[in-house]
Amino acid sequence: MVAYPNPEGIEIHFMQLEEGGQLGDLWEAARVAEVKPGTIRVWVTRKKIEPVFTGDAGPIFHLPTVRAAADGGSRFAPKDPAANSRGPHQHAA
Repeated sequence: MVAYPNPEGIEIHFMQLEEGGQLGDLWEAARVAEVKPGTIRVWVTRKKIEPVFTGDAGPIFHLPTVRAAADGGSRFAPKDPAANSRGPHQHAA
């Protein structure tokens, strides 16, 4: 089960007709999420998101779903933002 599922195919079709710009490749998904393309690949392998379909040019993503996944944040984000930069030497003191 994917954490951020795509809408149904017919909904994506009508949203694409009305608004346009709902679908994009790996690079567009990374730009929308403000991450590197490798992060999008990690999200796919860890079942955070999934492509709508995979064509000859690569996977195609629903960009609003990718944005929602990016806004959702990480499961393992520490409460203290500086905690990621501290190493084990800080805990020994």
